[in-house]
Amino acid sequence: MVQVITFGCRMNAYESEAIKEKLHEFDDVIVVNTCAVTGEAERQCRQTIRKLRRENPNAKIVVTGCSAQVSSAELAKMPEIDLLLGNREKKHIEEFVNNLAAPKHNVSDIFADDDCDEYIITGFEGRQKAFVHIQQGCNHRCTYCIIPYARGKNRCVPADVIIRQIKELVGQGFAQICLTGVDICSYQPSFSDLVEKILREIPELPCLQFGSLDPAAVDDKFISLLEKSKNMDTHFHFSVQSGDNMVLKRMGRRHSRETVIELCKKIRNVCPKATFGADFICGFPTESETAFQNTCKLVEEAGISKLHVFPYSERSGTPAAKMPQMPMEERRRRAAILRQLSKE
Repeated sequence: MVQVITFGCRMNAYESEAIKEKLHEFDDVIVVNTCAVTGEAERQCRQTIRKLRRENPNAKIVVTGCSAQVSSAELAKMPEIDLLLGNREKKHIEEFVNNLAAPKHNVSDIFADDDCDEYIITGFEGRQKAFVHIQQGCNHRCTYCIIPYARGKNRCVPADVIIRQIKELVGQGFAQICLTGVDICSYQPSFSDLVEKILREIPELPCLQFGSLDPAAVDDKFISLLEKSKNMDTHFHFSVQSGDNMVLKRMGRRHSRETVIELCKKIRNVCPKATFGADFICGFPTESETAFQNTCKLVEEAGISKLHVFPYSERSGTPAAKMPQMPMEERRRRAAILRQLSKE
């Protein structure tokens, strides 16, 4: 029996399903698919690995994912781990597990990876909604983010493979399909064209949903598809992070607060029942009280009702980690205020 423990994002959830299927013939193997989005996420991964070893002394423990990619030197020192695989090696996990006599440490340069895993999963255990991986990596460099160094450059799953994957899952009875990736709006040659192709070729798909959308990259064609289609979900989640233009600039984001407000307005014009969610980081370096209040105002002005709020967590190796840091208590205080605003 194979056990897969998943941390982090929807893309990890999708990849974990592929891992389960690829390793279905193996016994007594535990795979930990790690996250590196924050230092706390990595700490929880290491804690779980130690706990799994205590509870399963004879199992083979395989660790992969984003923490394995960016913190491989630290994880390689853990005696609890039998096999360490980077995100590039994750695609061929069955070959590595089949040869556990090979070196324990297998983490290569993620920026040398030029393609995506095109494995077609046959189901999504324990879920009513299925995620479909459409792209990997990110070519942008937000100053707070370590993920490009964990996932590499932007590269995309061929559209025909995505269509086959969605048809497989719809055939299994999944009514909700959510497109996911590191930066799905950067899908090449065009994210909107991909959405149009899915809607055209799979009219039986009841509901097409989307992972986090970049406000700077949602184009008018996407909005026109929403106006014409009855199969697109009407809840949209944006990677906003701040409602203050100076903070957004220091974050390396490509949108302004005005971009977000106008985008929500455009979508509501064609779909009055649309609802919005967004990610926000509180206590980013140099964020003044006025800047934080601008974020609170943005939530109200854009009508964002579902907030994913995170106190800023510095990541070694990112430019923001070198900026003057705000006390953690203040980051948490601001995050609590924003979460309360979301409830209201």
